[in-house]
Amino acid sequence: MSIFQSEEQLYSTMQMLFTRISEKPANIEGFTKSNLVIRIRLTDPQAEILLDGRQPPLEVFYGPRPGEANIEVQLKADLLHRIWLGQESTSSALFGGEIKTKGNLLKAQQLFDLFMECEKEYPAVVAEEGLGIR
Repeated sequence: MSIFQSEEQLYSTMQMLFTRISEKPANIEGFTKSNLVIRIRLTDPQAEILLDGRQPPLEVFYGPRPGEANIEVQLKADLLHRIWLGQESTSSALFGGEIKTKGNLLKAQQLFDLFMECEKEYPAVVAEEGLGIR
């Protein structure tokens, strides 16, 4: 059984997360000055999140968007959930083939600051959303 019961629940959770992260712009400055656009494609449920780091403030778009992204990442929503809860290793999932990428990952260094902030804030968001921690 998936953590997220619907696309709407997933988007609601992600919106709460990225709103919190955006409230501390200094913590994600590396990404918002990176000039990168990252597309995260999630499955189970299907969802798409576009992170725009071309200039502050962080812009996040939910749902399919036209245009190119510098880096595209595809993974299951439950895997992202476990990664941001610290239950799963990003590198193990990446090298194990559970995370598919497209684009130059060397450019993604600035994305790490953003994802570290996600890991800090995500457990509280999950608790508030009543998703339960597995």
